[in-house]
Amino acid sequence: MNRIQLKRSGILRMALAGSETMDQDEVNGETFLFRAVRIGAVVTLYWFVSITMVFLNNYLLDNRDLDAPLLVTFYQCLVTVGLCWLLQLLARLCPGFIDFPSVKFDPKTSREVLPLSVVFICMITFNNLCLKLVGVAFYTVGRSLSTVFNVLLSYVILKQTTSLRAVLCCAVILGGFWLGVDQEGLTGNLSWTGVFFGVLASACVSLNAIYTKKVMPAVDGNIWKLSYYNNVNACVLFLPLVVVSGDLGRLVAFPGVADPRFWGMMTLGGVFGFAIGYVTGLQIKFTSPLTHNVSGTAKACAQTVIAVVFNASSKSLLWWTSNMMVLCGSSAYTWVKSLEMKKAPHREPEDSAKEKLLPREKGDAEV
Repeated sequence: MNRIQLKRSGILRMALAGSETMDQDEVNGETFLFRAVRIGAVVTLYWFVSITMVFLNNYLLDNRDLDAPLLVTFYQCLVTVGLCWLLQLLARLCPGFIDFPSVKFDPKTSREVLPLSVVFICMITFNNLCLKLVGVAFYTVGRSLSTVFNVLLSYVILKQTTSLRAVLCCAVILGGFWLGVDQEGLTGNLSWTGVFFGVLASACVSLNAIYTKKVMPAVDGNIWKLSYYNNVNACVLFLPLVVVSGDLGRLVAFPGVADPRFWGMMTLGGVFGFAIGYVTGLQIKFTSPLTHNVSGTAKACAQTVIAVVFNASSKSLLWWTSNMMVLCGSSAYTWVKSLEMKKAPHREPEDSAKEKLLPREKGDAEV
């Protein structure tokens, strides 16, 4: 059976052609059971990588002996750049087995990507600070306003209006957010600083999606090239921040600075951060953009339950209601937008997919 070799930049187009792909599978003799098992395996892999990454980041950021969130974030960007170089080498050595674009650093391209890189740095920094302060259990609610900001910023920056049904979905998300903050406050565990960072991270996720669309032509529409330049710029910009914040000094004074296990966990966090982009694209490729978002919502619910059980916490009915409002509002918004896009045949399918996916694709690093 001939398999279609896809570059990462073509995954969105493949995802939109879900029904056509299924027809081709039938022509190639694939059974329903085979497709179901393959989709199940891909979704399971996505859940495993995404949930593990969130808990691993929480573990690294919650290290009482090393309070250096900017250093952790900087190191993960450094690991991503290293993995891009490694995959380029492997693609040259094994061209039929690994497909990765050849990227040579171009200062002009780096400057064009720089505005996105600034937003990207803010996004991952605020996200990690939110995760550090609010914990995994409240993380879904604390970082739930990306969809709301997506609507607001699309109107302010792109002058795009939103339907009443989509706005109502955002209202449900806002209601769940405020209820969650109220209920978390009653438990005595609420960090207002963490909530503030969560709101900022949500805004940056939406800005990241908008700027990604703008700078994508500079990297020939290739998401891996964009990731490379984004993380190279981030490493350079993070260096003075790490020094000024005192994180570098804390690392030098850290008792476990020479412990291989510490650097192993740090590197593993970077590897999972890099892998989330791949498994996200893989899930889109074998399902659809809508299914990907639904899967992400269900994963966030499972992630919250795991965190509550792991910490042996007791949560009120209203606390769980706030989580369900956020998740249901997000799912409903995705469904409404997918219906609206189907009724707009004049729009390019790939652009429609990007509008639905880009905020969430980066957001998977948090949700």
